[in-house]
Parts: sequence; structure tokens; C-alpha cells
Amino acid sequence: TALMDNFTTVFGHVLRRTFFPVLQRAIGFGSAFEGWTAREEEVVYRVLVPLTPPRGHTFHLERDTDKQRPGRNFPVRVELECSCPREQPGANLLCLRHHRELVRRRTQQFNLLDTLCTSCYLDVRKTACWFCALVRSTWQRLPQSRTWRLVLLPSKRSCKLRLSNEEGSFRVKVLFGVRQGASDIFVSSRPGGARPPSTVWPETYAVAEVKFFRHVARQVPQDSSHLRCLQLLAGVLARKDFSIYSIKTIVMRLLNTVPVSRWHRRSFVLQLTDILEQLRLSLEEKHLENFFVGNQRLPEEIGLPPDVRAAEPPNLFHRLAQDPAAHCQAMEAY
Repeated sequence: TALMDNFTTVFGHVLRRTFFPVLQRAIGFGSAFEGWTAREEEVVYRVLVPLTPPRGHTFHLERDTDKQRPGRNFPVRVELECSCPREQPGANLLCLRHHRELVRRRTQQFNLLDTLCTSCYLDVRKTACWFCALVRSTWQRLPQSRTWRLVLLPSKRSCKLRLSNEEGSFRVKVLFGVRQGASDIFVSSRPGGARPPSTVWPETYAVAEVKFFRHVARQVPQDSSHLRCLQLLAGVLARKDFSIYSIKTIVMRLLNTVPVSRWHRRSFVLQLTDILEQLRLSLEEKHLENFFVGNQRLPEEIGLPPDVRAAEPPNLFHRLAQDPAAHCQAMEAY
């Protein structure tokens, strides 16, 4: 995260007088930040960069109405704010809403609707392309540029970086998100298992997942093997084309229901058996609920928006329920 902190500082100076999104401090998520890592040729660090609206703009999340897309998805509508006195609309000549073209001529800056939006909605692909261009143009300002070589890898909804030197290499995958209120839930540029339009931002629970695993680490015995279980099963089942996230969901659910005192290393085989049995039952039923949506038993430190807490949890095995051939293939792989 030191790399991303340096980028954020430089970006802050570059974007200070513009109408581009304000980039907040990156939040690490995924296995590398949760204490387990599936076996990969290169370590991949995944981070989420929260976006907040620039001055004169607001973000509004609108629930996607397309029922064919799995999960919960949100277009991010961008609106121009009025900065005029309440009793005199249009009186402020620097009001973006009432004097859009005048502000552009005076500041020599386009507003966000003219740059990273399609219609009035924040565009994921345009945002990713803009961010990658920022990285490319500012890399030489970072101290890391003196000892590391940076390569930007192809990506449409994220910014993928590969850093290498004589001692080794690692990758960073940067996603972008808009926080829902003051909660730990974001809408993000992550595709969400399908190929949504570029104006649709799927809901992500990645930040809440990191907080959940940190909470668990403070509760379980020191010799707990829950992370070892997750790492082993993720490595084995991924080769059988199982989603690592489905395994992670089952482990989180068991951690939230099985007494923490039972997660000793000596129970490692029993824990593996429980996880695999839960996977088998979920596959047979073609149903595995999202861990966070609708969950009333989460630790208090994890903030959920009221609508997420009250919502019906999406079925992570939605595709298996819709496609008999895919279900049959999954059962055979198990």
C-alpha cells in the first residue's frame, strides 16, 4: 500500500484544480490482505481506490433494474451542484449547474459529465483508462521508479500493474469504487462474474471481507487453521474450475456460526470435511447465499447499509440453477 499511498499523494497535486473524481487512500483486499494466498506464480495485491465527487458534483447510486444480471448492481448518476444563493438561482457565475460553459471557459477544465461519463452515468471503462494514463504520466515522480520497472497490463475495468527488478516481481490490480454512505460496502469496477455495461457498477463486499477476517483473527485460538483450510481448498478446487469465492463464502459462514473455540489446528481434517460437505450440499441445491447481504449476525464493526442488511441475499450459484449442463459439470468436478 506504500506504492498506492505515493500515487495518491502525487495524484492529489495533479488533480487539485480539476473536475475529475477525488481519489481516496487505497484499501487493500483479497487473500494477500486477509492472511491467506492461493498459489500463484506471482503475488497479486488487489486494492480498491474509493472515488468521491469533485467540487460542484454529486454521486447518486441507482439500483439496476435488469433482473438478468446476477447480484446487486448500481449505475452511478453524476449531477452538477448548484452553488447559487437559494433565493437567486443563476446568480453565481461559477455555478456548474447554471453556467456550465462559462465555468469551462474560465477554468479551462471540463466537468466530469464531459469526461468520464456516458450520458449522466460514471463510466467504468473511461475511469480505468483515465487512471492508467495518470499512472503512466506520474510514475517517474515516485521513489519506487528508481528501483522498480513498471509495466501496465491490458485491462478494461481496472488498472493492472506489474513491477519487477532483479530480485523479483509482483502485480497490483487496482479497482475503483464508490462507498455506500459511511458503510463498508462499495459499488466497484469489478465485473461481478458477468460482463455488465460500462455504466453499471456491481456491489462489492471486499472491504467488509477484510474487516471480517481481521475480526476473526482476534477471536480464534492462536493455532487456528481456518486460513490454512481456505488456502488449501482454494488451490485444489480452483484447478477444478470452482470459484474460489464460493469456498471463501462457505468458510466465512462457518466462521460466523461454529464456535471459535473449535477452530484448533488439531481439528484441521474435521474443518476440511465440514467445508467440503457444505460445498456438496450447496451444489446439490444449486444455492449458495451471499454472506453479507441480509446477514443479521455480523460483527458490529462491519458497517452495512440498511438496505443491504434487509435485502434478500443473492444466490452465488445462480448460473447453476439456470444451466443444467453447468450444474452437471460442477457436480462431476466435485
